[in-house]
Amino acid sequence: MDSAAIDRFEASRDRLASLAYRLLGSAADAEDAVQDAFLRWQAADRGRIEVPEAWLTKVVTNLCLDQLRSAQARHERALGDWLPEPLLEGDPMLGPADTFEQRESVSLAVLTLMERLSPVERAAYVLREAFSYPHAEIAGILDITESASQQHVHRARRRVAAERRGGDEVDPASARRIVEEFLAAATSGRTERLVAMLTADVTAVSDGAGLARRLLRYKTRERVASYVRAGFKPTPAKRRLAGGSPAIHVALVNGSPAVLAVVDDRVVGAVAFEVSDGKIASLRGIAAADRLARLNEAWRQHEPDAPVINAW
Repeated sequence: MDSAAIDRFEASRDRLASLAYRLLGSAADAEDAVQDAFLRWQAADRGRIEVPEAWLTKVVTNLCLDQLRSAQARHERALGDWLPEPLLEGDPMLGPADTFEQRESVSLAVLTLMERLSPVERAAYVLREAFSYPHAEIAGILDITESASQQHVHRARRRVAAERRGGDEVDPASARRIVEEFLAAATSGRTERLVAMLTADVTAVSDGAGLARRLLRYKTRERVASYVRAGFKPTPAKRRLAGGSPAIHVALVNGSPAVLAVVDDRVVGAVAFEVSDGKIASLRGIAAADRLARLNEAWRQHEPDAPVINAW
């Protein structure tokens, strides 16, 4: 392949990766889809491709749809054993973030909600909300009619809006304040302080420090507060599991405030929050190493703020 063809593909790589991540919820799977698209670009009769960007978008979208429809993916996600892979703020895979719709489409909450959409609904929603494709182009990418594209996007918007929890946009300063208040409440030993920070319909989900076979789910403010108190109480066993005594940092993950536990410059756990009217509406705890791989790569390349807790 000549250098011009490689350059043409590389110019689209970040956009394609962002598209694939939104469709799959996994950075590793998104990278695989983009690499597969590159191989197809290599093998294609490029002289007959009128608009390379459109051709590549269709290839990546259909590769992702194939994966979403696969028996293994359907089985794993139907069992509820799946959480989106968190990405650190500034990661190019988060993609376009100029509008509220673009930022919301990559939040952990919406990525989770999109699991309830059909693959075609999910693709139509992402192409429209995150990348502002007109319905005529979405129809061409998905091999459906323009009216079908409109219907898929309408249904997807309605379902996401009906089940969306929280979703306040949070700037870095506000994120740090919320997380510091949360940590103070979580380590105070006073459950009522935690309960006061939670919405009435708060939920929490955790992968059980990466050890649970099924995701752990909690509802009601009292149960969530008890889970948080237990989870944030340091013990020798937890420190052994983490590989040391973590420093606790504040970060933005997929646009939401998050607590990161870091040992020797390695993120060993993340808890991301969704905020509604200044209170915490949901928490997602992720500690499985394969789900933190890309976040760790980004963490090692940036200069973090001072930890909120130096040694937990």
